Amino acid sequence: MLVGYSRVSTDDQNLDLQRDALHACGCEKFFEDTLSGAKADRPGLKEALKQLRDGDTLVVWRLDRLGRTLKDLIIRAEELRERGIGLKSLQESIDTNSSGGELVFHMFGALAQFERALIRERTHAGLQAARARGRMGGRPKLLATKQRQHAVSLYKSRDHTVKEICELMGISKQTLYTYVEEFSDGP
Repeated sequence: MLVGYSRVSTDDQNLDLQRDALHACGCEKFFEDTLSGAKADRPGLKEALKQLRDGDTLVVWRLDRLGRTLKDLIIRAEELRERGIGLKSLQESIDTNSSGGELVFHMFGALAQFERALIRERTHAGLQAARARGRMGGRPKLLATKQRQHAVSLYKSRDHTVKEICELMGISKQTLYTYVEEFSDGP
């Protein structure tokens, strides 16, 4: 069975174009949302996904109606594939029920993975370049080295509670424990 899903971002926009295209391609059931694709909670899409069964095909007018990003689309398409459900996009002429459509989606997935790897590599290179110039990432220490050592010695003396030490030094419990670990004698 072909199940149609359409979405517009605002009440000002009209679903007629998408409805007409979904009717023309033979959809038997229709689900709609009138809200931004950035919203994770789309009741029409949730209901469509609940209604779909093995062998059905979810039909959208354009892929961007289904997901906001390529990553979202790939995740959604993979979820559908695992359930034995096809995905068809009318404007992009993609139908994952065909080998060509499946190939296109795999290519999208490979491109998205490649893009994530490039971003990771650029970030890593940028961090290395910053370290080479003497800049370290992360938040600066709240207390100077002697103050951190003092906080740790108060902790180790067991004369004060963790809460008292934190209030005295103006730090959180987690920060105190980080300082304790920093000045520990090793494993």
